[in-house]
Amino acid sequence: MGHRTIRNHCLSALAALAALMVPVQAQAWGFFAHTVTADIALENVRPETRAEIARLLEAAPLLGTPDCALHSLADASVWADCVRRDRDRWGYTAQWHYKTAPICEEYSAFANCPGGACVNGQIERAMTVLSRRNLPDNVRLEALAWLVHFTGDIHMPLHSGDKDDRGGNDRETDYGIVPSLNLHWIWDGPMAERAITSAQSAMVRRYDRAERAALAGGTPADWGRESWQLARELVYPTAFDTDDPCAGDLPGKTALTQEDIVAQLPALRRRVQQAGLRMADLLDQALGSAPASEGGVRPFRAPPRGGD
Repeated sequence: MGHRTIRNHCLSALAALAALMVPVQAQAWGFFAHTVTADIALENVRPETRAEIARLLEAAPLLGTPDCALHSLADASVWADCVRRDRDRWGYTAQWHYKTAPICEEYSAFANCPGGACVNGQIERAMTVLSRRNLPDNVRLEALAWLVHFTGDIHMPLHSGDKDDRGGNDRETDYGIVPSLNLHWIWDGPMAERAITSAQSAMVRRYDRAERAALAGGTPADWGRESWQLARELVYPTAFDTDDPCAGDLPGKTALTQEDIVAQLPALRRRVQQAGLRMADLLDQALGSAPASEGGVRPFRAPPRGGD
């Protein structure tokens, strides 16, 4: 191997490390996995749904968010993360992006969600608003943006599962040779990107009926439970090399080896696919003229106050 080739390999490695070191806002699901879920959805919606999405996007200037692009479904999938930087106008939406539940307690789809102010409740609210054809286009477009973003968020395990660490945000974690990240961001950013880019077959494509039946369907409550279960049975056990993360306290710092990382990629890849296909079903239900496909999404409904 020549000196120039070695130099190029070293530069590539340094560039990869630098990419991992940038702030979370530039590397989260919101800037890669979210857009991939939107691309999957757009490939799998009906033609009339795609046309209605394009029509609603024309109302983007009326939202008054010129610093947050909204020209495509991919833009819509990251718009919610962009606008919340304007805390005066959108700061109240921060808690809409998650509904973390303790992995060592019984899961409830409705706990920690006052007034529907959590990711489950906001998917339902956005779906209802988007479905109302008599509302102004800009109102429905905003609902579409919330819907596609939160459908991505709820499929990330650490937006649903928690071990006294704000969904992994307080767990200092080495990612291979990259030191001192945190567990939440690793799943949000570098590991999500690796899962997608290392897929053996294209993830953004038209899925057949059997694939959609295997990957799609369910309710937002179901999706949150799936993510919580992955946090309990995969994320925390792998990160802390334990069969039972609830057997005691976990250390504040840990490390993921390359073997740990590779072992989790199939589950993360599946979550991205599920998010995209379920998003397609939601959009077909809200915007299309025909009922959703087999195994399509059923509505999420919170119980009466005082119930579960």
